[in-house]
Amino acid sequence: MKPKALFNWSSGKDSAFALYKILQQNEFKIECLLTSVNQKYNRVSMHGVRTELIIKQAESIGIPLKIMELPEMPSMEIYEDVMRETLFKLKEKGVTHSIFGDIFLEDLRKYREEKLATMDLEAVFPLWKIPTTNLIQDFLQLGFKTIVVCVNEQYLDKSFVGRVIDKKFIADLPENVDVCGENGEFHTFTFDGPIFSKPIEFEIGEIVYRKYEKPKTESTNTACDSNDDSAFDYGFWYCDLLIKANH
Repeated sequence: MKPKALFNWSSGKDSAFALYKILQQNEFKIECLLTSVNQKYNRVSMHGVRTELIIKQAESIGIPLKIMELPEMPSMEIYEDVMRETLFKLKEKGVTHSIFGDIFLEDLRKYREEKLATMDLEAVFPLWKIPTTNLIQDFLQLGFKTIVVCVNEQYLDKSFVGRVIDKKFIADLPENVDVCGENGEFHTFTFDGPIFSKPIEFEIGEIVYRKYEKPKTESTNTACDSNDDSAFDYGFWYCDLLIKANH
């Protein structure tokens, strides 16, 4: 019997590649994809992707989707309460492991491991310490396709949002930007690749600029998922993706 795991699904490339690796290794039974959604806007926290597109991803992948709803600017306390309640329900179904697409952020890994340990759950990081230049090359060679849906203006300008990641995109990135955006420089939506039974069809909508107010209490899931206070000094460009209308 393989241990049951939940997979933390953000809709982006690191999630997609981590899931691919886990499915290839075949060591876990993936019980569900878990995605946190802003309940006010009905969009994926940080990425700004519409919930309907996440549902399409899960259908194409063939793994049930579990949506965790969060208020617009949750305090760390509220975020952790909602997460704990969600995880306890999954534990009741026999889940013992929680899988993440993190690559090299030590503090984030430590935080995840410590919180899960209090619930007797184990964290798994299939992409951990893989050099990001190798990771993005492998990702593209496998046939994955991903579009940039959010950029932090501290690192990138408006011209980068709404672009599909390819060799030219990588070449255009400034030197201080990680090619996988692991420091919160950009976020993506993955729409094709070996984990999908069919591509996710979408249309590009408007590009919007948003600046977040610094929260009055310690917060998470805002400002493109950065825990760095200075993130709130900068704005973010978002590219809205729409479900493709049937013709």
